[in-house]
Amino acid sequence: MIFVLTQSFKEDYQQLQTTIQRKADKALRLLAGSLRHPSLQVKKIQGTKSIYEMRVDIHTRMTFTLEGETVTLRAVGSHDKTLKNPL
Repeated sequence: MIFVLTQSFKEDYQQLQTTIQRKADKALRLLAGSLRHPSLQVKKIQGTKSIYEMRVDIHTRMTFTLEGETVTLRAVGSHDKTLKNPL
């Protein structure tokens, strides 16, 4: 699996607390192993064609698109902020 980070994802990631960054790193390792890992709870965001969300922890979400083996990371942060405008 190839990960591509958008500029907005990089900016979001830098604003996270170190403990949340570690959780996001772990979530990405799990995602690289399997899109269906139960703790990630990956699902398509309703109303979008190809944007997915996954759980980092109870309050934090990450959004991405998937094209073949390429995962483009779009955003990471609090549930409400990250999912408010996923397009």
